[in-house]
Amino acid sequence: MHAGQTRLFTNLGPTVYDYAHIGNFRSFIFEDLLRRVLELDGFKVRHVMNFTDVGHLTSDADSGEDKMQVGAQREKKTAWDIANFYISAFKEDIKKLHLKEPEIWPRATEHINEMIELIQTLEKRGYTYVTEDGVYFDTAKMKGYGRLAKLDAKGLKAGARVDIGQKRHSTDFALWKFSLGRKRDMEWDFTTEVIVSDDRFKELVEISKKNPNVQILEVEDVK
Repeated sequence: MHAGQTRLFTNLGPTVYDYAHIGNFRSFIFEDLLRRVLELDGFKVRHVMNFTDVGHLTSDADSGEDKMQVGAQREKKTAWDIANFYISAFKEDIKKLHLKEPEIWPRATEHINEMIELIQTLEKRGYTYVTEDGVYFDTAKMKGYGRLAKLDAKGLKAGARVDIGQKRHSTDFALWKFSLGRKRDMEWDFTTEVIVSDDRFKELVEISKKNPNVQILEVEDVK
């Protein structure tokens, strides 16, 4: 945030395999309210909302099918057709709710190369490890991980919510998932880091909301 201006990034935007429901829009309505308050206070706001059109797995355990493929199979269409249809539907819903449209709508599939490059950088710096099912971020390598969420990483019970499989720590998360034929799927929560690193969104201020049922894990700058 700078004098007279700020950037607002939606974390995360909709996964476009189906219609957004009222629970999804709770977050977007909050952001619209925040944006309007900032503008009313004289700030110039640049709002970015991404579309997750690949890599959002169906399970909280870093496993399952890609939701886009599930939607495509359900409607007997391609994943591209599904994404385009529900992106249009989401934008129509935004208008019906009288929410202000973001200035930029990046799609996860537009940033695959950047995702690969960022993972390679993390690998070179020793922040990742490989299991049978994918590449994971080793949260133990990052000093103070989770402090923004006031998370007691040491106090978390491994496997209390989901099976951690071959993960070293309960807080580790997938960056890249392997599937049959060695085809790789990008995990949905990693697309945010890549889009934020885009030159267009430098000095971006990310507004994180706290849900009483969800612990928000913040990844600080890796140096």
